[in-house]
Amino acid sequence: QANNLGVYLPDSILEPLCFPESPAGGGGGGAAGAEPLLCLLCAESVGPRDRDVLLRHVLLQHRLVIADVKLIADLPKYLLYWKGRFLEQPLTDFCSVIKTNSTGPVEKQEEYFLLCDILPEDRLLREKLQQKRLEEILEQQQKERDDSSFQRLCMFCSEEFTGNRSSLLNHMAREHSFSIGLPDNIVYCNEFLDALQSKLDNLQCLYCEKTFRDKTTLKDHMRKKAHRRINAGNREYDRFYVINYLELGKTWEEVQSEDDRDLVDDEDDDWSDWRAHPVCAVCLFCDQQSETMDKIYTHMQEAHGFDLHRLRTDLNLKFYQQVKLVNFIRREIHQSRCYGCQERFGCRAEVLEHIVAAGHVMKLPETSAWDQPQYYFPTYENDALLCTLTDSDGESGGTDRSEDVPVIAEDISNLHTLKQTSVLKQLLRNRSSCS
Repeated sequence: QANNLGVYLPDSILEPLCFPESPAGGGGGGAAGAEPLLCLLCAESVGPRDRDVLLRHVLLQHRLVIADVKLIADLPKYLLYWKGRFLEQPLTDFCSVIKTNSTGPVEKQEEYFLLCDILPEDRLLREKLQQKRLEEILEQQQKERDDSSFQRLCMFCSEEFTGNRSSLLNHMAREHSFSIGLPDNIVYCNEFLDALQSKLDNLQCLYCEKTFRDKTTLKDHMRKKAHRRINAGNREYDRFYVINYLELGKTWEEVQSEDDRDLVDDEDDDWSDWRAHPVCAVCLFCDQQSETMDKIYTHMQEAHGFDLHRLRTDLNLKFYQQVKLVNFIRREIHQSRCYGCQERFGCRAEVLEHIVAAGHVMKLPETSAWDQPQYYFPTYENDALLCTLTDSDGESGGTDRSEDVPVIAEDISNLHTLKQTSVLKQLLRNRSSCS
C-alpha cells in the first residue's frame, strides 16, 4: 500500500504522494524550532510541529497553496514575511490564479492561489532563508568538530569513546566495517547516532530496515548480508549531511549529478556494459509491482478486469488525457472513493471490493470529471505507469501531444555564470578560505 508523504484532505492533495521505496524522511536538521506557524491571511496560528494543520487551514479557508513547502529552510520566517506583504498588497499581485473545473459551469468554478518561487521575490526569500540555514549548519558543524566533551558507547561493542566524535566514527568503520561517512561531512552527530541506535534497539536492520525477532538474529543477518551500512535512499538521514544544505531544494545526489554534467565527455569511453536500474510500475488497484510494463498491464486485466489499452482505443484518448485518467483513478482510490459512481468508503479495501462487485472496473464518469488541468500533476510523484503511456494511434503516429498545455520557459542562457556566482557557493568559498 502506498505511503502518503504528502498531506491530503477529503477532496484535496496538497503535495504529491510517493510509492514506498524507503521510510518517510525527516525535515531540516537539529531540534524543531519553537516559533509558531502563522496563517498568512488571518490571525490563526499553530504549533511548530503542526505544519500540515496550517496548510489545511490555508487551503480550505483562503484557497491558498504554497509550493514546495518541504524545501523552505525556515517556514515560520517565510510565513511571517508574506503575512506582512499581503497586508500591503492584494494576494493577486503575488500569486498565480488557478481555476478548478475550468470547462464546467461558471457557478462550479473555484479560484485557488499559488505562491511559488516563480515569483522573483519568493525565490529571493527562499534563497536568503537557505543561506541563513547554511550558516547555522556550518557553525554547528564547527562546534562539533571542536568539541572535546563528546562521550558515547559504540553501538556494536559498547566500548566507550571520549574526546572527539571522530574517534568513535573511525572505530566503527575500522573495527566493525560500519561507516556513515567522513566525520567532517556530518552534522548533528549525536542525533544521527541516536537514530541509528533506536533502530538497533527496535531490532531493525540499518540497511534493509527489516525487523527481526531478537538481537542475535539481527546481528547474524547484518553480518551475513553485509548490511553494516545505512540505507542511502532513506531521506531520514539527509539532515545529518552538510552537503544536503548546500543548494536550495537539492539533495546530495542532485548536487553530485550537477557536478557530473560539467565533466567533458570522452568519446572513447565504453558504456556497452551499462545496465540501467529497472523501474517498477505499480498496479492501479493493488500493491503488485512489475519491472516490465506488459506484465503490469496483463496483471490489471487478469486480476482486476481493467484494460487501459482498450479504454485508450474505445475513447480515442490522447496522451495527456491518459495521464489525467491515470492520475484521477489513483487519487480516487487513494481517497477510498469509487471512480465510477463517486461513492465513498471507509478504506481502500472496501472501495476495491465495491468496484468489482458493482461492475465499475471499466466504468468511467463523464469526461468532464477527470479531464481537468489538476490531473496533469501525478498523484504519486514516482508513478512509472505514466512513463509507458502512448498516443491512441501509436508512438509514431505523429499526433500533436501539446493539447494547448501551458509551458513556462526557463531562461538557461547564462546558466554557467549563474552557477559560478551562486550566493551559497560564494559563502562556501569564504568559509573554506577562512578555515
